[in-house]
Amino acid sequence: MEDYIIKLIVLGVISWSVTFLLVRMILPNRSFDFCNRVVSTIHACLAVTLSCLSVQDWRCPVCPLASKSSHKQMQTLAVTLAYMTYDLGCGLFDNHAKLDNSIHHLVSILGIGAGLGHQMCGTEMVTALWITEISSPFLHMRELLKELGYKDTDLNLFADILFAVIFTFARMVGGPYLLYATLSADNPLLIKAMALGLQLVSAFWFYKIARMVKYKLTRRGTRKELLQANKQTKLN
Repeated sequence: MEDYIIKLIVLGVISWSVTFLLVRMILPNRSFDFCNRVVSTIHACLAVTLSCLSVQDWRCPVCPLASKSSHKQMQTLAVTLAYMTYDLGCGLFDNHAKLDNSIHHLVSILGIGAGLGHQMCGTEMVTALWITEISSPFLHMRELLKELGYKDTDLNLFADILFAVIFTFARMVGGPYLLYATLSADNPLLIKAMALGLQLVSAFWFYKIARMVKYKLTRRGTRKELLQANKQTKLN
């Protein structure tokens, strides 16, 4: 791993930590999780922006495959590696830290670190980053709205549906395309395994999210029917 990438990662960890502390100062009445999700939303927006800026040819965004990583791609991955490191450490101070989330972060850190160390497969990894982060702001928006008092409102339902639509497009349309491109190219077995694993996880979460949206829409319809029935009863 090149020295400037190591320095960027260290600076990134410090920057994300300082950003979290600033958010806590600005929003002292909000929970630890709320402030962390604000930082996560900032990272997701930044990661998607940097991923787009690192595209070398928009006629073929997922090109070149199985090639040496460009400087922009490595910088993009370094920013996310720094964020993952910060978020893993931040989770140690959260009373509601989850083991599966910590494992996810560790695997991501090792995977991105390996890619930066070998300076290969930057296109595949940055594309995977775009696919995974494009829906993240809307994921966090759902939880932020709940703490702001908008749980079980039309606004929260809209955020749920928007998240589900973007997640489905990215993971179930872009994901299979990236998987096919990665498996078809002359990539190391580890990269191919990571691409397959990402798609399997995406398919699992797509199933869970589809059930969640179905449940919320059904419950909303039932609630409206009950309200109408109550109104008719009062009128009678």
